[in-house]
Amino acid sequence: MPKERSVVQNILTVAVFILLEVAAVLMLSHNNQIQRLWIARISHGFMAKVWGTTQGVSNYFSLKRQNDELAVENNRLQELVRGYEMAMKAADPSAKPVLMDNGFEYIPATIIKSSANTQHNYLIIDKGSEDGVVRNSGVITEKGVIGIVDAVSSHYSYAISFLNTELFISARLGESGAVGPLAWDGMSSDRAILKEIPLQFKFEPGDTVYTSGYSTIFPPDIPIGVAGESKIINGATNEIEVNLFQNHKALKYVTIVANRRAAEIESIEQQEEQPKK
Repeated sequence: MPKERSVVQNILTVAVFILLEVAAVLMLSHNNQIQRLWIARISHGFMAKVWGTTQGVSNYFSLKRQNDELAVENNRLQELVRGYEMAMKAADPSAKPVLMDNGFEYIPATIIKSSANTQHNYLIIDKGSEDGVVRNSGVITEKGVIGIVDAVSSHYSYAISFLNTELFISARLGESGAVGPLAWDGMSSDRAILKEIPLQFKFEPGDTVYTSGYSTIFPPDIPIGVAGESKIINGATNEIEVNLFQNHKALKYVTIVANRRAAEIESIEQQEEQPKK
């Protein structure tokens, strides 16, 4: 008897379920207004989702184009500012805004390929000899030194990144402090080491480190980073950690600086090195 009662209950359950399904279908078929509203709601939701996705993609490419345009304009304005600053320092109102009276020409450029995960990183830049780039041009941003051009084709340049353990640049500690070689620490993309700073030169953590201007590659006074911890080497010099301003893993737009007077300077140096007769 219990077994038969269980079978009867199962049959009744299935029958009730079928009746409810039939009732639901009848309600939909006899109430077109409700059905239309239900279908419209689903359709509008789907259309809104599709439109939102399409609009998001459109906005992304629009913002990218605007960022590219702003970067070019920013580089142009930086060139003008540098030109006016140099003109004021030299008290020469006729100084040109692009070719500075210190001999440096500023060329806005874009990084199209780079490495950042080795000890010898590099950059490929979309400007070449037809744009005025020459070998040993510097690569900078408003936040620091990025690298040095090592090879040039008509339309592209290959640069050794500052994130390269074999690259050293001449840097100055503070506005008028000591000068020493600055190099990447080989580990962190935002840290470098300033070496060979004599102990008699006093400094404080947080002092700004600049390009020295003692080479023909980089103009002087480009801020690079701030001094951090230090240690004494062989009882004679300080070795100072420098926290870089520029995030080298988030680079796209740069400025190439070409020294148009480099050959003249190097020629004079070679003359001085020749033995006197």
